[in-house]
Amino acid sequence: MKRRSFVKQLALTSLAAGTVNNLLAGASTYKDRVGLQLYSLRDVIGKDPKKILSDVASYGYKELETYGYGNGKLFGLTVSDYAVHVKSLGMRTVSGHYGIDLVSSGWEKACDDAAAMGQKYVVVPYLENKYYNTLDALKKTCATINQGAEVAAKRGLRMGYHNHAFEFGQVEGKTIMDVMLKELDPKMVSIELDLYWVVNAGKNPLEYFKAYPGRFEQWHVKDMDKSDRSKNADVGTGSIDFTPIFAKASESGMKHFYIEQETYPVSSSQSVKNSIQSLLKVLG
Repeated sequence: MKRRSFVKQLALTSLAAGTVNNLLAGASTYKDRVGLQLYSLRDVIGKDPKKILSDVASYGYKELETYGYGNGKLFGLTVSDYAVHVKSLGMRTVSGHYGIDLVSSGWEKACDDAAAMGQKYVVVPYLENKYYNTLDALKKTCATINQGAEVAAKRGLRMGYHNHAFEFGQVEGKTIMDVMLKELDPKMVSIELDLYWVVNAGKNPLEYFKAYPGRFEQWHVKDMDKSDRSKNADVGTGSIDFTPIFAKASESGMKHFYIEQETYPVSSSQSVKNSIQSLLKVLG
């Protein structure tokens, strides 16, 4: 083999090896930071939050996303008490869900508390119909979220928006999600893509990754029951193939992901335990 051909082949081999190593390193990184949206345990966490959080840590979760913040408390605990307990368990709270009404009133306090507990993202999780039933209403809602993002940014936080299925419907001939992706400032607001709801709406997450690369910094990972699309299955047992989705994580811009269960084959606790075990196998 001529020297030039040998050097070229060596370079290609090294590049291929590097690509494989990068993929393996990425999978390892994902395995080390599997997250949970605590809404999955909404039927039990309020009864004994510290015990439930301890259980979550024992299942192998490393990152958390909160819900239900109000008046400086989570699950009946002060933000400080909650944060200290989570840290003692070797977990970290990366993100939290906050209602659009809170963004309009009391947002500075909410962001102060989010920053105090170490969150990086503050996410609007849902919109009532009045916030998107006309194109004008939808654009005003996006403006409110952009304004909230400015307040969040002053505290080192990044604003986010979490979808359901309705965002893939239309208002005045426009797809709601596409309008939001245009109106929400990408420098200030990321999208937390709920993979189940995308598929439930008849869309392909990979097509959105391709059309809007880098916009989906957080994911919700939950599976779809094979016989009833309205129900969740434990991750890895339903109809959604997560392997090709995670293969495009870089294109999507994904930095954090959270298992979330809204319905359960058996119980909420068993589902979040089963789901992380299955997802870790997917991640290799």
